[in-house]
Amino acid sequence: MSQPNTTDITAYMQTVGKQARAASRALAAANTGEKNAALMNIYEALKDAKSDILSANKIDMDNGQKNDLDAALLDRLELNDARFEGMLQGLKDVSTLPDPIGEVTDMTFRPSGIHLGKMRVPLGVVGMIYESRPNVTLEAASLALKSGNAIILRGGSEAFESNQAIAKCIHKGLQKAGLSEHSVQVLETTDRAAVGELITMTEYVDVIVPRGGKGLIARISEDAKVPVIKHLDGNCHTFIDSDAKPDIAIKVSVNAKTHRYGTCNTMETLLIDAAIATEMLPQIAEAIIQADNAMQLRLDDASQTILKDNAKLDGHLSAATAEDWDTEYLAPILAVKIVSGLDEAIEHINTHGSHHTDVIITDNYTKSQRFIREVDSASVMINASSRFADGFEYGLGAEIGISTDKIHARGPVGLEGLTSKKWIVYGHGETRA
Repeated sequence: MSQPNTTDITAYMQTVGKQARAASRALAAANTGEKNAALMNIYEALKDAKSDILSANKIDMDNGQKNDLDAALLDRLELNDARFEGMLQGLKDVSTLPDPIGEVTDMTFRPSGIHLGKMRVPLGVVGMIYESRPNVTLEAASLALKSGNAIILRGGSEAFESNQAIAKCIHKGLQKAGLSEHSVQVLETTDRAAVGELITMTEYVDVIVPRGGKGLIARISEDAKVPVIKHLDGNCHTFIDSDAKPDIAIKVSVNAKTHRYGTCNTMETLLIDAAIATEMLPQIAEAIIQADNAMQLRLDDASQTILKDNAKLDGHLSAATAEDWDTEYLAPILAVKIVSGLDEAIEHINTHGSHHTDVIITDNYTKSQRFIREVDSASVMINASSRFADGFEYGLGAEIGISTDKIHARGPVGLEGLTSKKWIVYGHGETRA
């Protein structure tokens, strides 16, 4: 697909912003039936256009390979049959979720006679900037629609063809449902200047959600004039406590690291209690290498001492540097450190982690409760893989992103994270004394 004439990026983005603001006001008034009809119309349009979308994705994949896109980005970019079906299922899931808009809570009478409460309302216009992952185009659009928000989507240049093919289906579905096609706008330019405009259009955009590499998100956070919902990276930990069940420790560690590498909830550092390290570390390391022979383990001194003579791990071991404890690899690389117990594990995670998702494997209730209280992360888990930190797995239907901030939204951001509450007051002629 050729890009339209968008040489005057400022003018183009102003038009997009005005259209989004107008669409957001119409969407705020749309009822649940209208929004669900739009979602299911999009579902049907996507099914009909599957071959066109996969063909567009192949163009993007071919271009990505020619441009030496790294393996993690290529993994995120690819749409296959399974991922396409996952997109469709996610869309269907969102359509079945309860509509949060208009929900009234905390109703109470005041001594003055007024009756007040809180009503859940859309944020308005969401701007989203993301890399690769064309499925995000659909996930974000569906969540925005269901929560009554207009959305402006700026995908990466590497996914341009895929995103435009998906956008065409979204617009078909919106038109069929009688909703403005400007409710979802996928930018038709890859000019980076569009990002600078989007994140500063305070008149038209209410919140920005960046998804991608740390560099992208840091730039957005630094330059944006619009509020940002974000996480910078996913440096996630699994701590194997001295009271861990060995089979659970092995199974969860393997899944947390090898299930997928290009995701922000993948384990990047394995911590093991010194009391069981001699016994457990070789078992876990061997299982991880068996799951993926490309894996490289970056070891602290104590881990090296335990594993250095293990013939099954030849070619997979190297010494960790200080930088390894702070790195999100998004690759078959795992940092390994032996800690003296729960206190050191918590301290290490809170110091070096990204406050995204962290896990303890233990059969000790007291330790597990300390861990979930004291680890300062958006998701904290007991005896489960960090890969569960995901909108689908949390029952959100899909997610627009994950937030490690502490204001407004934290963790996977679904429908509720795209809303706010306003006070509503019912009176009977009361006046302030």
